[in-house]
Order: sequence, then C-alpha cells, then structure tokens
Amino acid sequence: MSPPTPFVPALVIVDLQNDFCPPNGALPVPSGRDVIAPINKLLQLPFVLKIATLDWHPPNHISFADNHPPGNAPFTSETIIPHPENPDRIYKTTLWPVHCVQNTPGAELVSELDQSLLDGVVKKGQDPRVEMYSAFTDPFHEGQQPWDPESNSVCTSDLARTLKEKGVTDVYVVGLAMDYCVKSTAIHAVKYGYRTWVVKEGTKAVAGDDGNRDSTREMEEEGVKIVGLESDEVAWVQGSAQGADVILRCPW
Repeated sequence: MSPPTPFVPALVIVDLQNDFCPPNGALPVPSGRDVIAPINKLLQLPFVLKIATLDWHPPNHISFADNHPPGNAPFTSETIIPHPENPDRIYKTTLWPVHCVQNTPGAELVSELDQSLLDGVVKKGQDPRVEMYSAFTDPFHEGQQPWDPESNSVCTSDLARTLKEKGVTDVYVVGLAMDYCVKSTAIHAVKYGYRTWVVKEGTKAVAGDDGNRDSTREMEEEGVKIVGLESDEVAWVQGSAQGADVILRCPW
C-alpha cells in the first residue's frame, strides 16, 4: 500500500512523564514504561516534526482531588467545570491524584526517552481553572465551527498552527494515557483536518484492557486509525522524501 499524496508526517508523543509511569509515578499507567522502546524506535524515523507534550499543572489545578472538599477521592470522584467567562458552558471531569506539577521531577519526561531527537515541547494544563487532556485545546472548544486555533476556548496551544506552518498532513500519536490524553489529542488532530494514526505499541490505557478497547472504539468512530509499529502506515514515514530531506526546529 502506497502513502497518500502529499504525505508530510509528524510525531506527537503525549505526556511520557515520570508521574504517569510505574513504579513510582503519582498516577501510574499500567505497563506505561512498555511504550518507551517503541516510541524511541519511532523517533529514529524521518518525521518532519517530533513533538513531546507535557502535562504542566499548577499546584491548585482543578482536576486534583486534594483541591476539592473532603470526601472527594482520586479516580472515583468527578467535578463540574464551568467556562470561566460563560458559566452556562460546563463539562464533567474525573478527579485525579496530584500529578505533573510544574517544575517537579514527576512532570519531567522519562529519562529513557531519546529527547535529543525532539524538535520541541508543548506544555498543557497550565490554567488552574480547566482540564486540558488534548495537546491542541481544552474541552470548551468542542462544537465550535469552523474548527481552528482562533476559538474562544480557555486554553489553545500553538500545536495546530505549527503543524500547519510546517505543511504537515499526517499526525502520528503515541504516549500516555491512551484513554485520556492520547485519545483527546488524536481526535482533535482529526478535527483540525489531519490524517491521524495512533501506533498501538506506543500507548497504554489507565483503565487497562477496558480502556484500550473503549478508547480504540471512540477514536475509530471519530476517524482516527489505529496501526501497528510494523504497519505500512509507519513504513511510509521511513520512505517519505520530505522527512529525509527536511530538518525543522520548533520555536518552543
């Protein structure tokens, strides 16, 4: 199977941070460290852009159970988050343990990741008032037309604009966790107009097999394609003339 034309691939590595990895992470994803070797293998391929994302929360972030009244527990409790400028717009989110706090060891990329091959880093979840699973934008962007970076969402990163400026057509997504930040980032990539591929060996779910199954279904319903490390779709990157000839650096 031949690649589509044009084909300009980018790699987005979502939240491969210490706090999401066992055995010592504050919010460990089961078998989360198993994704490191496949991701390093992908980093060797000639993607035109290789971006890592970081959950980068302030200590008072709204998603932390500790920042809510007693009786709220990580993983089981939920909270309603209103839009800071329009309280009629709301969404519900799970409460989590304190994790990936800015400038702490838990928020750092895992040391085993070959960071020398990265072109840039996108920090997300920095506004204490809203969650930001996606590396593109927060949940308040949902349903707005046209889908573009100039929305009235609370937090929107420069990721979509940077991909567009580099002429990217295809976004490959890996990292942690499959059923939250990977899923949201991949679905948003589709909404921004990119062919989007999640490489299954490069991601794990918080909810284990159930999370893997459910998030796979949800992503496929939104147009995301789930592929393997040895798939034709990954082999396309190795053969891409653009990736072999172009070296790009992000301004982050």
